[in-house]
Amino acid sequence: MPKVTKKTLNCRGRLVDLTQPAVMGILNITPDSFFADSRVSLNNTVATAERMLQDGATFLDIGGYSTRPGAAEVSPSEEADRVLPIIEAILAAFPTALISIDTFRASVARQAVALGAVLVNDIAGGTLDPAMFGTVAELGVPYILMHTRGTPQTMQSMATYTNVTTEIIDELAIRLTELRSLGHKDIILDPGFGFAKTPTQNFELLHYLDDFKVFDEPILVGLSRKTTIWKTLKIKAEDALNGTTVLNTVALLKGASILRVHDVREAVEAVKLTQRLTFF
Repeated sequence: MPKVTKKTLNCRGRLVDLTQPAVMGILNITPDSFFADSRVSLNNTVATAERMLQDGATFLDIGGYSTRPGAAEVSPSEEADRVLPIIEAILAAFPTALISIDTFRASVARQAVALGAVLVNDIAGGTLDPAMFGTVAELGVPYILMHTRGTPQTMQSMATYTNVTTEIIDELAIRLTELRSLGHKDIILDPGFGFAKTPTQNFELLHYLDDFKVFDEPILVGLSRKTTIWKTLKIKAEDALNGTTVLNTVALLKGASILRVHDVREAVEAVKLTQRLTFF
């Protein structure tokens, strides 16, 4: 019998239905994110969050460590100091907002969940902090298991594959088995576009995205304004919205359950339009 992709997430007692794909808005609390317009501060974060929620974001993903290739190291305490006040400010203004903490550090994840975050987005898939899997299993919050190799500083030197899709599936399967063995149930898989992958590998991975249906977990796709788009089109990240929407649409047609984006309204429109195809 074919596997059926899980369509709900239990976010600390609130059931999120993924029958219609969800959109996750990106809030980078960093001075060096690759897309400058996504960087926010405590002064403007509530307004940015409000706009994303009004535009239809299901989740707000808050990160304090830039993971662009070659990004500078940030200490755990500095990362926590960046993101925790933002989580408090957003939840004070919008108590029902679903906050995702974008971190590969178990200590930051624990502090964020204590403040009200309901989801952990780990770009390292547990490879950079051995305490992460045990922590999220204990906390019982949904966890995004992303594929990468190395660190943000070294990952682009590790983009060597014989078959990028099958190798990523195999590597995710190992991590997924380990996490499930701890009793964790709500897991989202992210192939990790742009992380230890070249633009050509990213396009190949997107082409074969429906191969990830071998898993019974929702798939998150994060292609928003990435190098793969703007280098291919020979433009800047600031001009890559149209390209982002094109690739998001492809991802939706191939089974993505969550789009992680800088531009929420356009992604929500892509979801609504592609969902119309299911009527036939």
